[in-house]
Amino acid sequence: MPAREAGEVFGPRMTLFADVLSVGLATAVASLPLLTAPAALSTACAVLRGAREDQPATAGRYFALLRRRLRTGDLAGGALAVAGVLLLAADLALARAGLPGAPVFAVVAAAIGACATVVGLRACARRESLTDWRTAVREAARDSVRDVGGSGLVLLAVVTAALCAWMLVPLAFLAPGSLALAVTAVDVRRGG
Repeated sequence: MPAREAGEVFGPRMTLFADVLSVGLATAVASLPLLTAPAALSTACAVLRGAREDQPATAGRYFALLRRRLRTGDLAGGALAVAGVLLLAADLALARAGLPGAPVFAVVAAAIGACATVVGLRACARRESLTDWRTAVREAARDSVRDVGGSGLVLLAVVTAALCAWMLVPLAFLAPGSLALAVTAVDVRRGG
């Protein structure tokens, strides 16, 4: 086991944990305008992927990369994601209103929402999302079908992040980091 460097408190094993926390907090701050959420998560995945290549996974590197890449396509992707979430929420609210066939409709709407979430998150983890969202989404949809186990892992990561944020609200600001780490790990596992 490598020795600690001078001034290092926890040792090398805690480095990734600290990186995930700092990148998660930076992602939460960058996602506050909502339209920037896909670009923010995609940037977090890129920063955490870079840690495998010995690049620093710091909040400073995160914001530098985010500043260089925010463009119209990123904001359009964010608008599409926000519209999808609002549509799903409206559909589920209508299902709760007691319309005929509401239970079946609610299950179908939830399944569509889960599939869209998996594809969207897997698209954020792909390298292509930094430059071309269409290619990233297309390849993520293929990966979601081909790698059902990875898609299940992404859903489990979403559920875990949501439960952590629900149980302890301050964790909501750290959840994006663990979610970015999870979807990046699934993409790396797939060989992306």
